[in-house]
Amino acid sequence: MANKRNLLVVDDEQTMRDFLSASLGNRFNVRTATSGTTALVELKKQRFDLVLSDVQMPGRGGLELLEDIATQLDYRPLVIMMTAFGSIPQAVEATRRGAVDYLTKPFGLDQLDHAVTRAFEVEQLRSENRTLRTSVSSRQDTHGLLGNNPQMAQLREKIAMIADTRGTVLLQGESGTGKEVVARAIHDSGSRRDGPFIRINCAAIPETLLESELFGYERGAFTGAVSARKGKFELADGGTLLLDEISEMPYAMQAKLLRVLQEREFMRLGAKYATRTDVRIIATTNRILKDEIKARTFREDLYFRLNVIPLRIVPLRLRKDDIPLLASHFCQVFCAENGRPLLPISETAMRCLVSLDWPGNVRQLQNVIERAVILCTSEELDREILGLSEEMDSTEKVRDLGGDLTLRDMERELILRKLRTTRGNRTKAALELGISVRTLRNKLNLYTDLGVEIPG
Repeated sequence: MANKRNLLVVDDEQTMRDFLSASLGNRFNVRTATSGTTALVELKKQRFDLVLSDVQMPGRGGLELLEDIATQLDYRPLVIMMTAFGSIPQAVEATRRGAVDYLTKPFGLDQLDHAVTRAFEVEQLRSENRTLRTSVSSRQDTHGLLGNNPQMAQLREKIAMIADTRGTVLLQGESGTGKEVVARAIHDSGSRRDGPFIRINCAAIPETLLESELFGYERGAFTGAVSARKGKFELADGGTLLLDEISEMPYAMQAKLLRVLQEREFMRLGAKYATRTDVRIIATTNRILKDEIKARTFREDLYFRLNVIPLRIVPLRLRKDDIPLLASHFCQVFCAENGRPLLPISETAMRCLVSLDWPGNVRQLQNVIERAVILCTSEELDREILGLSEEMDSTEKVRDLGGDLTLRDMERELILRKLRTTRGNRTKAALELGISVRTLRNKLNLYTDLGVEIPG
């Protein structure tokens, strides 16, 4: 029958050939051969899916046949070896030459069926692994920067150009656009790829601790310093240091960072001598640093020192043609992580995904897909399970903030609304707004001074 797989039985004993042909004839198109030499002739005539071969035969035996299959065929059938002289050395040698299993004569039908079934399961796993490796390799080629939009292609080209240089990189873009992914891509594609990649979030660490986190300290430098500790600059030596949310770094600390960038050395707290450092600096910000300079919250000289190689990452709303690719990729990833079969995204849902402006950018899209995969109880992701109605309503609310409001009023109203929806959870609100908790706290303090009631 056309839908049966092809099986070649190779054994010099007629009774064994007849037994295997009768046992497997209902599942396979069976042909037989009496030696490794005649088997190779059959294997060259047509493609076989599985070979059951004896080890000991006149002329060329089963182990020699395995070698011939590896060197003389343009395809690789599965091979199960059989022998009445079973031994561990033979099993090891057969496996080394490409066999997927080993049967010792005499064996029963259950053993035979189990070996055959397991052989095809192994092949399926190998095929899946090859597909996975190809997929991973493809993603590694782009270093996780998925997208066919021309601006993404240009970004990848720039990364390739600067990867082996030492110049400081300033990554600018809205929250959620993937600045850390770009930083990692620069590190991984350059000569420092084997060195450490160290990240520090300048907004998440209190001002009093940031200096010790960056530069480390000596034993006894302050109360509680019972032993010396390396800072991020020292830990990143020979690699890359990512200064995330550089705009949130305290003004006084900016001067110390500037000196390190200029002199390529730093002082541990409590140290008598400076430590040299070979670190590539990548800084990120979701703010416009020139505005911060005008507001006297960011040093202009530090800006020039950081802005050697400026890279800007476009928001998702300006590359909507990449949304189907990104959404499908996230769906595949989260289905695999959660042990779910791959869930297709309905055409209606995909159109809605593309229609949204995604103020939270790629991170927001990623979170929406992850939530949908976890909560889905059907065979596809539709608009409702993706929560797209809620996402679209949220976008429309932002658009409705116009009218006679000033930009500052619109910002305040948006922040207060977000606090209401998060029930006063400031960390969650800051994340969804695309700003740091420190920035949100400062703004709320300002609103409180103005007499505005803060939700939560």
